[in-house]
Amino acid sequence: MAFIQAKKHSMTKTALASALLLAIPAMSMAAQSNDTTKAGKLAEVEVKADSIEPEFIAKKASSPKQTQALVDTPQTIVVVKKELFQQQAAVSLSDTLRNTPGITMLMGENGNTATGDSIFMRGFDTQGSIYVDSIRDLGTISRDVFNTDMVEIAKGPAGVDNGRSSSSGYVNMGTKMASLEDSSTGTATIGSGSHKRVTADVNRSLAIENAAIRVNVMRQDSGVPNRDVVENNSTGLAASLAFGINTQTRTVLNLLHMQQDNIQDGGLPTVGEEGFYSSTYAAAFPQGGGPALTAVDRSNFYGSAADYDHVLADMLTLRVEHDFTENVTLTNTSRYGVATQDYVLTGVNALAFPAATKNDPATWTVARSRQGKDQKNQILINQTNLKASFNVGGLQHTVASGVEFSYESQLNYTKGMPTGVTQVAANLYNPSTADVFAPVVLTGAKAEGSTDTAAIYAMDTIDLNAQWQLTAGVRAEHYNTTTDNITLQAVATPQTVPVGTKIGSHEQASDNLLSYKIGTNYKPNKDGSVYLSYATSQLPPGGTSFQLSSSATNQNNPALEPQKGSNLELGTKWNLRNEKLFATAAVFKSVNKNELVRDDVNTYVPIGEKTVKGVELGLVGMPLDSLELSAGLALLDPKITRGARFATSPTDGAVIQWTPKTTFTLWSTYRQHNFSIGGGVRYMDSVARSNTTNLNPATSSVLQVPDYWVVDAMASYAVTPEVTVQFNLYNLLDEEYIGSLNNGGSRFHQGTPRSAKLGVNVAF
Repeated sequence: MAFIQAKKHSMTKTALASALLLAIPAMSMAAQSNDTTKAGKLAEVEVKADSIEPEFIAKKASSPKQTQALVDTPQTIVVVKKELFQQQAAVSLSDTLRNTPGITMLMGENGNTATGDSIFMRGFDTQGSIYVDSIRDLGTISRDVFNTDMVEIAKGPAGVDNGRSSSSGYVNMGTKMASLEDSSTGTATIGSGSHKRVTADVNRSLAIENAAIRVNVMRQDSGVPNRDVVENNSTGLAASLAFGINTQTRTVLNLLHMQQDNIQDGGLPTVGEEGFYSSTYAAAFPQGGGPALTAVDRSNFYGSAADYDHVLADMLTLRVEHDFTENVTLTNTSRYGVATQDYVLTGVNALAFPAATKNDPATWTVARSRQGKDQKNQILINQTNLKASFNVGGLQHTVASGVEFSYESQLNYTKGMPTGVTQVAANLYNPSTADVFAPVVLTGAKAEGSTDTAAIYAMDTIDLNAQWQLTAGVRAEHYNTTTDNITLQAVATPQTVPVGTKIGSHEQASDNLLSYKIGTNYKPNKDGSVYLSYATSQLPPGGTSFQLSSSATNQNNPALEPQKGSNLELGTKWNLRNEKLFATAAVFKSVNKNELVRDDVNTYVPIGEKTVKGVELGLVGMPLDSLELSAGLALLDPKITRGARFATSPTDGAVIQWTPKTTFTLWSTYRQHNFSIGGGVRYMDSVARSNTTNLNPATSSVLQVPDYWVVDAMASYAVTPEVTVQFNLYNLLDEEYIGSLNNGGSRFHQGTPRSAKLGVNVAF
């Protein structure tokens, strides 16, 4: 299709990926050639004591459901540890996710602006698949990483792991836990955009035997580089209280409190950007010859200084673990979480050219949209997991099984401008926060939904012999979703109900879901595996939004079957250089079925199908003792294999929107004595903003986000063993790029401009 400019991959690139896939086992076998299997334990300990251990490598995922080391897990799981994202001075989950390929950020649909961690991964929306310690974390907020030990990204359908979910996979944030080792660390950072941030992390053992407490605090007062008025201010407090550490019975109580007081960025008009088109400009100058449509200053702010975003989030978690024997452990986790978000922000939309002064760009205007949200999310959940290792018939089994009961709810009070009130437009090139802004008020409408879930699952890894492992898992769950909404009667013909009358509606759906996965590992030696796996997931109507609809055109109609995802994956994983370097490679095919698509003017049918084929390569660790890196490359072929065939908006055969064909990320650090220097490179291929195949680039605006490269740098110096100074420089080459674009192509968020942070890190 002519309007999609994403680059097609040459045979050279495919051959390179295939060569790397085949070369990794050979690299490991060569590395193993000098190993001696008869070396005693003393010799092994002596070698490790003299070596430098890698900081970026995680041996295992944090979830008790994942019983095997990552090298023996037949699934693509990327782990980004705090040691990596702290080098980058990253503060949010979105920042951290730049360390894995295949992820894009969304801005929102048409007049609405998305907030928080709006993530698209491997062709599918992932916003509803974000977890904290393997429990779903609801809300459209921006998550801070001050209390995060690692971020795990599992790619591809994974219904057995977490239940109802999209075909993208999931993101899991592992929190910091108390330990018996006394430590105190802290950071103080200043930077571009009036950035100011302090954190402290204090862990202390208590007078009670085998007990400890860990407290993390954070305060940030910050603007955004090259963005007027926008603010990101937050306060965080986290505490972890642990009893029975290193004993048979362990108890951990975790508390998290977050508060954010921000001014949201409603975005910039795409005027002057590559591919921009305005029908109002074409109408104002039908013969052409009008003044040039130049890009706006990227520091412009089109909202009100009174715009706001207030977030409050609290989470209380109790985890109890008991070892019945060395091989049998029971874990019970309970959590109550509540998050509220109340915001008003201003977006931008269509341009206007006053007839009398249309030749003067200083008089051009852009429409503003005032929007708000008043949302409350709650979750109450209990998980019980039993891990057991045992031998049956000469076969070693490692089983994780359990039950889960949860209640999740979301309440949205509708906000909008009062009836009959319009918002004054902004001057396109010189917007003012002193303009009169329409109020955004509660309309009286609301949307309230909840889901109850009861689930049972079991996963087993069987060691058939020294070279072969078989992994299988199944999860059965019963859910009940209820939606109770209030809408306001609109203008209608005939007007049988007065305009503004509150009208209630009730929808309910209840069903059973079954997800499964199966995989086999072949281990040429202890440091590597070659695996083949197949996994599924299901996403029922209202599965992440808690909203059901009686409309025949809505995917959340309870009469529809769940969307069903599957992932077939062939991969290999290798520990190299005595476990100092971890290499992965996988080829996969993910399919999502039962999407609702438009067949003709009045008919919608649930036959839609999306398919993402791809290759993903990863390398993390130390190729040299003085050099550590984290790198990833994803090559995707994202297609709508069965889409809408309605003549005015066909999608059949389109490239899946917001899904780049090529993404690459690299971060590396070189250390020498007290000095470290590091840097990173990220590449994002062009991204289509629409699935519609018949859009004309001559009369449609910004049909794709152009590709870009970004280079970052870091340097740090240990002044003393306790004090380190760190300097980070972002977008070293000052690349101007679009970070995210709205569905209509009318506005965007800029990518991070050239900016810097200077921090002091203390540890004692």
